[in-house]
Amino acid sequence: MHIMKHLKKGLFITTLLISLLFIGCSNDDDDDDTLGNWVKKSAFDGPARSGAASFVIDTYAYVVTGYTGDEYLKDLWAYNSTGDYWEQKADFIGIARSSASGFELDGKGYVGLGYDGTNKLKDFYQYNPDSNSWSQKTDFAGTARYGAVGFQVGGKAFFGTGYDGNYLKDFYQYNAADNTWTQVNGFSGNKRRNATVFVINDIAYLGTGINSGVNQVDFWAFDPSTDVWTRKRDLDDDESDHDTYSISRANASSFSMDGLGYIACGSSGNTIWEYNPATDIWDSKTSLEGSGRSDAVGITINGSRGFILLGKSGTSYFDDVWEFKPKEEQNDDDN
Repeated sequence: MHIMKHLKKGLFITTLLISLLFIGCSNDDDDDDTLGNWVKKSAFDGPARSGAASFVIDTYAYVVTGYTGDEYLKDLWAYNSTGDYWEQKADFIGIARSSASGFELDGKGYVGLGYDGTNKLKDFYQYNPDSNSWSQKTDFAGTARYGAVGFQVGGKAFFGTGYDGNYLKDFYQYNAADNTWTQVNGFSGNKRRNATVFVINDIAYLGTGINSGVNQVDFWAFDPSTDVWTRKRDLDDDESDHDTYSISRANASSFSMDGLGYIACGSSGNTIWEYNPATDIWDSKTSLEGSGRSDAVGITINGSRGFILLGKSGTSYFDDVWEFKPKEEQNDDDN
């Protein structure tokens, strides 16, 4: 009897220890799943808006054009990320618009395409931060459109996808040396508008967007050294080696930090997902502490700082600016 009692007692203690260990591991996973803190920064000095274009030059983020719900805009603002303040710069010289696209190339900012409330656009402009001036460049070689992606990776700059009355999947490269556009081939993804792109280690990652009311789930990596697109794990993947997720959405924003990519908000939501290119797996992080929104701006500065700003939800337009700290625990007291 004494032996049985000792065996039962030992079995109980062993089971209890295993249960505590399991609970402890589960809690650690939960903490990791919700890691990330949003810090409110200096509010945008211009009118609240959605559908703005942006580009980053050194430590300055530039935000231009957009829509207030009543008016299309052409003002340009620069965010000093080291001083946390905004400065107004020379107005955009093209037609006021929203849903334009932009990129940085060789220390200059470029903006084109978009919608002015009546027409889809294909004009294209360069901003010189040294002279604080704009100049018009060769029109985009594709059709007039809005909701396209613009990005620069590995010294090559592109516009692609969007909506011209039809959903699109074509891509064009801009050559600043001779001010020309060249159509490039090879994107095997679905047609879409309002997708988003982030860049990690000279690879561009494209995903999300919408086609005929359907959010797109295919996710792609582009290597500019080979001009090849490679399909990655879908954004609604449910394989057994990770938690099931559904990241598909339209009008989202993105940025990259320290070798990881982030897709945030979109379709008036506030969730954010972190992408690890080494594993091709996504993890959920702390949702934006501000209002859920779509058509916001995502910004990467120096590859180590990520921001979400502006955007809209229904008839509400925002002028707030948030910086994401992915390794910090969520803290309500710093906003």
